[in-house]
Amino acid sequence: MSRPMVLVFLLVILIITSQFEWKQQLVSDLESNPGISLKQQKILKKEEAVKEKIILSQEKAIQRLNELVQSLREQLLLCRSSNTTIPEIGGSPSTEVVEFEQQEQLLEESLTV
Repeated sequence: MSRPMVLVFLLVILIITSQFEWKQQLVSDLESNPGISLKQQKILKKEEAVKEKIILSQEKAIQRLNELVQSLREQLLLCRSSNTTIPEIGGSPSTEVVEFEQQEQLLEESLTV
């Protein structure tokens, strides 16, 4: 065989044998320290509990926001109904009302997405 082929072959053998040694070291380390895995399991359980608490608090916050949005919509409907009973002075809505309605439409579109 040519010299480069022999070098490649030796390199492949070296890589394979070194991987076997690493695996044996890892297995022996795990067998000698079973307490580490128990500690890791406890840590993982605590992390999961914290994640669940965070999710629950976020769900509560979302629920409160939804209730606030519903309340604001009801107030807006009340304001609109009271505004329709008052005769308009200029005959056309002011620019502030138009801007408010545009903002409301954007808010409704963002909530439906």
